[in-house]
Amino acid sequence: MSEHYQQQQPGQPRSHQVVKAATAVTAGGSLLVLSGMTMAGTVIALALATPLLVIFSPVLVPAAISMCLLLTGFAASGGFGVAAVTVFSWMYLTGKQPPGSEQLDQARMKLGMKAREMKDKAEQQFGQHQTGSQAS
Repeated sequence: MSEHYQQQQPGQPRSHQVVKAATAVTAGGSLLVLSGMTMAGTVIALALATPLLVIFSPVLVPAAISMCLLLTGFAASGGFGVAAVTVFSWMYLTGKQPPGSEQLDQARMKLGMKAREMKDKAEQQFGQHQTGSQAS
């Protein structure tokens, strides 16, 4: 391994390589110790908190669900608000309608026409049924 490393960087002196290795071992070792201490602290905290979690779980679970729903609602509301402000500011600054608004207008008009047709057809059928039953 050291031969391969020396082949990649032949201009470095051996003392520089030793310093690099010592720094890497020191940094890696200290991070390994810190990760072990964090793991041990997490296990101890979980062991101490488990009885409290079991005792208060009938309260904590619905509270956690409620908090998740509240946060989701606030995030969605904020996102929709930002989207609306963005669209309105874009319309104000450019003076144009957003792309695709023509298609939405056409779809709205088609739905309105179809609804009027269905209303007229229903009134026509209901009116004929009504007059036919009054004649009997």
